Amino acid sequence: MLMAGAQALAAQGIEVVMNQAKIVKLARPADTIVIGNPDIADASVQDATTIVLTGKGFGVTNLVVLDADGAPIVDEQIFVSRSTANSVRVYRRASVQTLSCTPFCEGAYKSAAEQTSDQEISASQ
Repeated sequence: MLMAGAQALAAQGIEVVMNQAKIVKLARPADTIVIGNPDIADASVQDATTIVLTGKGFGVTNLVVLDADGAPIVDEQIFVSRSTANSVRVYRRASVQTLSCTPFCEGAYKSAAEQTSDQEISASQ
């Protein structure tokens, strides 16, 4: 859980694991929330000072949060990555398979973004 104002966020950006949510607490109430690429991350409003970010596809996008006067509260990059601690990728010539190993290795759920990425990786090999 990330609980910080705009100054603390500015130092490192916001890291979110794909298919997981992260809570962002704001220093003051938000009026407008914009996600640069909604295929990478999504934002939902919990209340005026709490946003829930969800990683949808891996990559980098940005989050802009404005107050009622149009002044920026947050203008930060969002880094969405895969959870690699409990997963394995198996490459067989042109096909890629992701296994979730918690504790036994089984086929992992893949979002549309992951499926596209796997196809692009396979095509480039």
